[in-house]
Amino acid sequence: MVTDMQWLEASSAPELECVRAFCAQTDPAAARDEGQFVRAMVALSRWHAERNRWYAGLLTQHGTDLERVRSLADLADLPSVHANFFKYHEAKSVPDEAIATHLTSSGTTGQKSQMFFDAFTMDTARRMVDDAMRHRGVPSDGAANYLVNAYEPYAGFKVGTSNTNQYLMRYAPVAEAFWTLRCIGEGRHEFDAFGAVQALSRFAASGQPTRIIGFPAFLHFALERMAQMGMPPLRLPAGSWVIFGGGWKGHADKAISRAALQAQIGQWLGVGPEHIVETFGAVEHCIPYVGCACQHLHVPVWSEVLIRDVRTLAPLGYGEPGFLSFLSPYITSVPAHSVVMGDLAVLHPPGSCECGAATPWFEVLGRAGTSSNKSCAAAAAELLRAA
Repeated sequence: MVTDMQWLEASSAPELECVRAFCAQTDPAAARDEGQFVRAMVALSRWHAERNRWYAGLLTQHGTDLERVRSLADLADLPSVHANFFKYHEAKSVPDEAIATHLTSSGTTGQKSQMFFDAFTMDTARRMVDDAMRHRGVPSDGAANYLVNAYEPYAGFKVGTSNTNQYLMRYAPVAEAFWTLRCIGEGRHEFDAFGAVQALSRFAASGQPTRIIGFPAFLHFALERMAQMGMPPLRLPAGSWVIFGGGWKGHADKAISRAALQAQIGQWLGVGPEHIVETFGAVEHCIPYVGCACQHLHVPVWSEVLIRDVRTLAPLGYGEPGFLSFLSPYITSVPAHSVVMGDLAVLHPPGSCECGAATPWFEVLGRAGTSSNKSCAAAAAELLRAA
């Protein structure tokens, strides 16, 4: 095992040259070199096995011989780590002094995933987000007002979704920002429905584009509140965007269909589907999945998406529902390069999306099972009940 004294940063380690080369790709829609992907995944697996006793034991227990991993099918058989593992265990492959960022997965309640990122991992993930958003046409030099449907940050706040939303605000200079989950002290947040409606009214009259980001449930709730108040529809200025992240987890009873939500946004805010972006991400897997104009989550060049059988975890074919699983060699700080999520999803074949993209895409069906361990969106959904 490599000791802290023998630590070599991922940005300069010669054994990770193929990892750095693979992650350096900047076109999310590019055709992936499968051989390059496999080599990067194997090199990263060795990196973790040499620096993480727990992961080395997992490979041994699974009977994995990395020398025999030569294809995508072999990669699919690498032992995957369930995202819930990180709620209860720290499994760092780098020493503490190499950790640049520490984020958690959940909100005000519930067991939290504790994820640790070294500089290489965080810089790489953020650059990939930049590439994906640029490909979607989101960045702008013009200032915008922001309605942020997420937890208002405060000093020491480490929740990953709020970190992500703060990062999304780099794609247009901030004129004004309003966080709808207001911090009310002592680490608590409260949904401000009337504040959200007032902010939307103010933004519509400002003449500057608006960017609405964060949990879709809270935008849905704000628009419902407008209807209940008898308000006339608003028309946000041209160039406005709606960018969803966090999903409807834990709030399926109030969720509406994608088409219904798009229609609601068009009716009440005047924003068309071409400027509505669905995203998927997790603190346990930071690769960006950014929806096209059809709101389909396409698989970018940096990752492989598998759907696994809920009983055996064996990979399933297109159109079959199962656990959502991700493989990507971007993360050197924690052995989360092959993870299984708690989400149920379906994968669709390349070229099957109406947008014309030649990449596969997936749709999330919902959260598997029930648990007291709440995600950010699940904890946030509780605030809706009191609103």
